Amino acid sequence: MSDPLRQEIFATADIIVLKVGTRVLTLAEGVLNRERIGQLADEMNALRRAGKRVVLVSSGAVGAGISTLGLAGRPTDLAQLQAVAAVGQTKLIEAYDQMLVRHGCHAAQVLLTADDLNDRTRYLNVRNTLLSLLRFDTLPIINENDTVSVEELMTTFGDNDRLAAMVTTLLRASLLIIFSDVDGLFDGDPSLAGSKLVSTVTNIDDKIQSFVRDRKTGLSKGGMSSKLEAARIVTTGGENVIIANGHTPGTIQRIIAGDAVGTLFVAQKRSLSPLQRWIGFSARPRGKMIVDEGACKAITRHGKSLLAAGIVDTEGEFRKGDVVNVCDRSHQLVARGLSNYCASDVQRIRGLKSTRIAQVLGCRPYEEVVHRDNLAIVGG
Repeated sequence: MSDPLRQEIFATADIIVLKVGTRVLTLAEGVLNRERIGQLADEMNALRRAGKRVVLVSSGAVGAGISTLGLAGRPTDLAQLQAVAAVGQTKLIEAYDQMLVRHGCHAAQVLLTADDLNDRTRYLNVRNTLLSLLRFDTLPIINENDTVSVEELMTTFGDNDRLAAMVTTLLRASLLIIFSDVDGLFDGDPSLAGSKLVSTVTNIDDKIQSFVRDRKTGLSKGGMSSKLEAARIVTTGGENVIIANGHTPGTIQRIIAGDAVGTLFVAQKRSLSPLQRWIGFSARPRGKMIVDEGACKAITRHGKSLLAAGIVDTEGEFRKGDVVNVCDRSHQLVARGLSNYCASDVQRIRGLKSTRIAQVLGCRPYEEVVHRDNLAIVGG
């Protein structure tokens, strides 16, 4: 049955980001599933026929490399892992391009590292390139540049769920679809008969977080916890997310029809500028400011700047212009912002009224420690 909310979300979406995980793209033995890639090409073409611009974030390079080289499993040595990714990436893009050409569309490979989105200039260049590729009516296929990455390969920091979320906020895409190997978020272990699918989530609170039941297997680095974090990033930025089963035929067609497939995470009613999106979700924080309850309320509920009077403490060494985490007294993340002062100066003026900054530092270049235009509310 069609859901009016889902129908509206799809109808108003211009750009749709689709994320496909390793388990969706490979067979049980780890070999790249070319038949499934062909089906994905058909489904993405259905989105294009519906007037949507599509960007794909695809895992599978390491899995493709393992199958191409005839390895028994995923290497643990970093250099070998990067070599396998280099071999597999060419096979992965080649497979996508061969399937997309049938629909008169070409694949455009875009390999990114975390630093590409951490640096403001490179971040904007990535955005401009992706939009240009969409204007050429190609289908950008994004993956992490595993051949040169270190952190991304060895930890969950670089999993493609997070990358897909960052790409979604970068493009201000209205909808992110995450294809998983389960039907969506369940209120218990998906393998148990008593567990029920959660159809719609309007707020990712502690109750929703408690539903996560991850399992670590095989080639995939992600899991429901990383998908939930991706949903939190995207919905906080004001966009929507659907987590659905990537193995089930016709899933995209059902999403196009507005059917209640998978789990829908509804966008929060926040409007973030392009700069705030970069600050909140892509730039790497260099330190932390701990603020009192009054400051928390001022910046989250009333849209105010962060003043020195509300700062309790700092952590880390950051410079003027660096992105910092703004946290409450229990160290829960509230916001991220660009600091107008270095860490040592913030330590000297914390807790003081703005009128006393010049008395302590010898000058007062800024009244605000973090101006509201440079603050992105990402928690609280």
